[in-house]
Amino acid sequence: MDATQYGKLNRLINGNISINIANEKDCVVYGTTTELLTMDTSSEEAREEPEVEQAATRDRDQWGKGIEFLFSCIALSVGLGNVWRFPFIALENGGGAFLIPYLVVLLLVGRPIYYMEVIIGQFSSRGCIRAFDMVPIMKGVAYGQVYSTALATTYYACIMALTIRYLVVSFSEVLPWTYCLVEWGSQCVATAATGPNSTITNYTNINSTVVQGISSAELYFTRTVLREPVSLEDGLGTPSWEMVMCLLVTWVIIAITLFKGIRSSGKASYFLALFPYVIMLILLVRAVTLPGAWQGIAYFVKPQWDQLLNPHVWYAAITQMFFSLAICFGTLIMYASFNDFHKRVHKDVIIITSIDSFTSILAGCIIFGILGNLAHETNTTDISTVVKGGAGLAFISYPEAIAKFKYLPQLFAALFFFMLLVLGIGSNIGMASSVINVVKDRYPQLPHWKLAIGASVIGFVCGLVYMTPGGQFVLNLVDFYGCTFIALVLAIAELLAVGWIYGVKRLCSDIEFMLNAKTSFYWRICWAIVAPGLMFLVLVYMLCSYEPLTYKDVPYPPAAYLAGWLIWGLGVAQLPFWAIYTIYQQPGNSFRSKLKLALEPTADWGPRQPQQLQAYLLHRKKTQESKVQRGGYFIDNIFG
Repeated sequence: MDATQYGKLNRLINGNISINIANEKDCVVYGTTTELLTMDTSSEEAREEPEVEQAATRDRDQWGKGIEFLFSCIALSVGLGNVWRFPFIALENGGGAFLIPYLVVLLLVGRPIYYMEVIIGQFSSRGCIRAFDMVPIMKGVAYGQVYSTALATTYYACIMALTIRYLVVSFSEVLPWTYCLVEWGSQCVATAATGPNSTITNYTNINSTVVQGISSAELYFTRTVLREPVSLEDGLGTPSWEMVMCLLVTWVIIAITLFKGIRSSGKASYFLALFPYVIMLILLVRAVTLPGAWQGIAYFVKPQWDQLLNPHVWYAAITQMFFSLAICFGTLIMYASFNDFHKRVHKDVIIITSIDSFTSILAGCIIFGILGNLAHETNTTDISTVVKGGAGLAFISYPEAIAKFKYLPQLFAALFFFMLLVLGIGSNIGMASSVINVVKDRYPQLPHWKLAIGASVIGFVCGLVYMTPGGQFVLNLVDFYGCTFIALVLAIAELLAVGWIYGVKRLCSDIEFMLNAKTSFYWRICWAIVAPGLMFLVLVYMLCSYEPLTYKDVPYPPAAYLAGWLIWGLGVAQLPFWAIYTIYQQPGNSFRSKLKLALEPTADWGPRQPQQLQAYLLHRKKTQESKVQRGGYFIDNIFG
């Protein structure tokens, strides 16, 4: 389709051309360079779109402004993983050398999949469930992704509750993690102490046994905030009322933000996407001016070139990119479904993925600048000894470092935890929206505010388990079996469904119809070969290196492992269940005919607006009539 054809078609879609057809049959006009063609939409193929679907199309929301999509995706992708996961993963996988595989994976996996999901959502104007009308037999991928996203939403809110707890106590006259309580015993080392004697050192107890000292920041987090047991032998325990109240506040914020759907969350995205960078800039300026900060940053970025040949480094880079960008969770398809049909999204994709990676590196410089100062204050030459991974980095190492600040430690503590809160809320809103819009697409008559309140109540109730003393054990279990493990399997299934069943060739044809733009071989090869191939290698590596999950080197009881595999099985089982159900639902007298129909898009697959759908059906008809196959299916699918 050249520019002239596209212009005629676009004017038709926007209602600027009116044609009177004999017999008053519905029709669509398709522009060519020399003629106008008409298609009788009274045919069975063109009249398949149900009236209910047309009503849902008219009622579907759209972003108030196109930039709201950009900011919402930034708020979704840039989250806690950038602040606490990336610096630690980079540190243990080669430091500066980790950035090389990380950026390679960004170009070969992260950005192509991001673009693919955004295109699917914008083209179909459907949520992630209905978007798989393109490959009905693989609809279980979408159901599994929604299931995994719902699980992630519940425990992500738990981390937000921890952030609110720390934010509130940051306004105390004396930061509560800077001093020892009597009940913590003599092993406690006050974090607020400075100088040579403040190092967390060993001490000898009355039995002449050398015992490792523990910082007050770590004891405050584990003993006071979490009330964490050594193991789950005595059960999970009862929820902490302080944490329950923080969890309630978290879900109230989410419910208010989602009260009017994207009309309210889109407006909130301006703040959620931009404000964290204001705080990051303040913290960066403060971090680089601290004594020892540059040693910490150098430790973070110093390459360990021998690590480039370590397969675990590439595995870590792919998994970090996967979860940092929030690809293959259904949220991107949902957000893009509210776009204008002709929005040029490839620029947005490049901006979002670049900002996400930049933020990870920026956060690493801030974190390790401050940890470098901690090492300087405690006369420690090995910075790795003051670093804790995951939640420990945010709630132990950083508070411990900020307690060493000579001026206004409360201010910088409040700024840091408020930044974490905003980042987390932005990501959680995207995940909650994805789950809510699955219900909204199925029952479009339900008002947004009821869905938002209902989802928040359910999320709050489910989140109570994480507020118990054993909650972090449960969080670790759900994160691995319910998100990481499931997401990898479903991601591979999604890439195979889109790239090989629906076909890269047809996807590129859809892009040309929607945006009047050709798709380069870079995108085609990544979608068809590179991305699914690398994701499959990651899954194989994970299975080969699998060991029973532990939390702080403490194994789970057998019942917990069983629960974990049940969580995983329920998510992955969506694939065969919906495949069998879809095949059974197809008309036909034989399994082969039913299977063939289940592999093909539904009759109403395409743009949801009736005029656009009619134009698309004619576009497909002309494409099929004029297609010339290049070589076998493998070559034709990629380069055709």
